[in-house]
Amino acid sequence: MFEFLSTGRNRRSRLMRRLIGSAAAVASLTAVVGAVEVAAQAAPAAAASSGCAAAAPAEGESTLEFAAAGKAGTYIRDIPPATGAPLPVVLDLHGLMEPAFIERSSTALSELGKSRGFVTITPQLSDIRIPQWDFTENSADVTYLSKLLTHVEETVCVDRQRIYATGLSMGGFTSSSLGCRLSDRIAAIAPVAGLQDFTWCHTVRPVPVIAFHGSDDPIIAYTGGEGPNAQFLPTPSKTGSSGNSSEPGANGPNNRSIPDNAAGWARRNGCKPEAAQRSVAPDVSLQTYDCPADATVQLYTVLGAGHVWPGSPSDTSPVPLVGENTKSIIASELIWDFFQAHPLRR
Repeated sequence: MFEFLSTGRNRRSRLMRRLIGSAAAVASLTAVVGAVEVAAQAAPAAAASSGCAAAAPAEGESTLEFAAAGKAGTYIRDIPPATGAPLPVVLDLHGLMEPAFIERSSTALSELGKSRGFVTITPQLSDIRIPQWDFTENSADVTYLSKLLTHVEETVCVDRQRIYATGLSMGGFTSSSLGCRLSDRIAAIAPVAGLQDFTWCHTVRPVPVIAFHGSDDPIIAYTGGEGPNAQFLPTPSKTGSSGNSSEPGANGPNNRSIPDNAAGWARRNGCKPEAAQRSVAPDVSLQTYDCPADATVQLYTVLGAGHVWPGSPSDTSPVPLVGENTKSIIASELIWDFFQAHPLRR
């Protein structure tokens, strides 16, 4: 049934190469100093959460229940070996139809956190039939996630200057939403296959952004809107999601291209309008803006890749539906390096 999905893939790849090549011809390359910007300012001192005064939870993986904002759910908590200092937190948000355990496996952020010293929180609502998020303005789901972060701060010794959000697809939409609604709290965001620049977004401070997207994404089109395979995904009306018909559709992307969404965040952050661009691998291009300190915006475009987490060790998603992946870069490592360089400066 999916044989037609490969038709035109080479043509689209060539189109994306021309698009990216044209952008590079007019871009200023002086702003690019590496794959990840080194923070220009000294890192702020850790802001210890109230959980630092509580008994330390055991390291390793735990699945815990949490309810708030009229929502019930669970979250997978991964705590690295103790370092004697408050720990950063990475909120890892799943996509549509993919439960938390699949997201955890796909990103492998929990494994990276063991060696790099950060807590990973991978949540999932349990009052819906199919895993999804309402990422719209003033949504109860975003309020739930905010209260979940407060709960984590109260029960684990974490650094409130280093709270980050990432996610795939609908999780990328939701991490974009968190960057808008919790800009005074979320230090930086990393949407994967789901960067969105919402018209309603107003931040109280620049929010650093690192994003990834495949040029041949058949679910969330690189050129804007839904891709051809979005038709195979359910809508909220088919999932009975909390009985709320106002929740977003299966995809919900705006009709602007992914580079345009990145440009929107760059404008919001006070960056210069021209993007510098360079190749970081034969199939990966990095677009970076000249931004004020702690306002960085980066977009990794993976040529020929689909609706995937670049470099994921998991192969649970069918290629005919989501497209090809790459091993040229490992998104999780690049995300953590970016997060580490961008703490919240109050």
